[in-house]
Amino acid sequence: MAWWHCNKPTSLTNTSTSHTLFITIAFAFFISQSFGARILQPHNSLPFIWPLPAKFSFGNETLSVDPTLSLTGNGAASPIVRAAFDRYKGIVFKNSNSYGFLRTVNVAYDVTKLNVVVRSKSEELQLGVDESYNLFVAKVSGSGGITIEANTVFGVLRGLETFSQLCSFDYSTKTVQIYKAPVSIRDKPRFPYRGLLLDTSRHYLPIDVIKQIIESMSYAKFNVLHWHIVDTQSFPLEVPTYPKLWKGSYSKWERYTVEDAYDIVNFSKMRGINVMAEVDVPGHAESWGAGYPDIWPSPTCRSPLDVTKKFTFDVLSGIMTDIRKIFPFELFHLGGDEVNTDCWTNTTHVNKWLQVHNMTANDAYQYFVLKAQSMALLKNWSPVNWEETFNTFPRKLHPRTVVHNWLGPGVCPKVVARGLRCIFSNQGVWYLDHIDVPWDVVYNAEPLEGIHEASQQKLVLGGEVCMWAERADTSDVQQTIWPRAAAAAERLWSTTQYTSGGNSNSTAFSRLQYFRCLLNRRGVPAAPVTNFYARTAPIGPGSCFDQ
Repeated sequence: MAWWHCNKPTSLTNTSTSHTLFITIAFAFFISQSFGARILQPHNSLPFIWPLPAKFSFGNETLSVDPTLSLTGNGAASPIVRAAFDRYKGIVFKNSNSYGFLRTVNVAYDVTKLNVVVRSKSEELQLGVDESYNLFVAKVSGSGGITIEANTVFGVLRGLETFSQLCSFDYSTKTVQIYKAPVSIRDKPRFPYRGLLLDTSRHYLPIDVIKQIIESMSYAKFNVLHWHIVDTQSFPLEVPTYPKLWKGSYSKWERYTVEDAYDIVNFSKMRGINVMAEVDVPGHAESWGAGYPDIWPSPTCRSPLDVTKKFTFDVLSGIMTDIRKIFPFELFHLGGDEVNTDCWTNTTHVNKWLQVHNMTANDAYQYFVLKAQSMALLKNWSPVNWEETFNTFPRKLHPRTVVHNWLGPGVCPKVVARGLRCIFSNQGVWYLDHIDVPWDVVYNAEPLEGIHEASQQKLVLGGEVCMWAERADTSDVQQTIWPRAAAAAERLWSTTQYTSGGNSNSTAFSRLQYFRCLLNRRGVPAAPVTNFYARTAPIGPGSCFDQ
């Protein structure tokens, strides 16, 4: 899944420099002519908020916000809310904090308090947690003017992000302003699963870089980091029960300790983001044998893992036991894709085992996947598998299985028709390493395409964009992710009332450019929206809002 699908963009980037430059300039000129005049003029009813809220109304007043804004309400008792309030206060008042002397001036600010009301004391983060919120901004004497109401602290986090996007720094007055007040927003996500896959096996990503990506995910209201930790090329994760697995890392400096993994999970939770770990078996696991070569069918035929040996499943069980202590999310990804069984049929002892058990190689593939599923279920995980498992033996998968689509369209309709859950990641539209896929193709993808019954639509958990890393590392991973990932984020969060049909692309375009500039201001190196190829540099001088 993760090697073949990267070849397409590589061939494109091998075009001659002059030809590529011509196409890029032509595309940028077309965009500027088609949309340039509307860059700062979205549809009159649409605010500069990304992703777009479900319901909203605005007025015509402008309110000033006190840089000493205080947090009130019962939400102030939550460490998650308090930490988020401090983060967003730092973002909103970044400019005004540079002018500390202004605080000594006797200024009557319109907004001095942010009142947060949370209805539930539970702070457990799991799939389907209530992320809805109501946000109200009005000039009301003595009350502070801003209220966020939510059923959970995670709804508050989404409300705080929206609040931060309502705030703008006025360079003339050197104050933070909220325009178009009074504001009333009632918002909730369209799908419970809104994910980004991050591959740290093909290229190691330092912890700080992973945290930067998680932070930026929260700006777009993503709620699942799919951590594709290990693969054929490297095994960077510490597994105390089987410590030699670490020998599969690229180097002794490119590893994640148990403490690192805990840190990532806790950092993510503070931003309302679950972490789903993936251990891809029985293929994509050659790196395991660097420390435990007995797990290979033979020294010269190393993948898939040896299906005949108890030791193979002992190691898999040990990995699961150790990482279950770290990852509380109810979903665990077991891979199961791109399994070439030639090693099994071409290795003498494996071939004999198949004959003794009256199995074909495909039977053994099914046996391995189902055995791994059983092990995950015993640890109270719901197994997630790539779609090849469903395509090969749909009737055998456990009823709690979540099928992860990637090969193309039309899979989720078949999955939900059988009563299983599905995650949409069609590689043609939501694989970020396909750098020739423009933002509007990402934006127009529809996870519910071909699914019309409400009962089946509910089985589509949502979707995820995938950042495979064969040709992306610390130097360019964030430019490859952003801003195209944000296009999928709005598709997964927002209702289709404003985001589908007639002029949805033109109205979304100006908002996405604004959001890309917002990411840049927050320190996220998001690439220009109008690039013909993702992550390439601007073609010339210009405003952030024109690129």
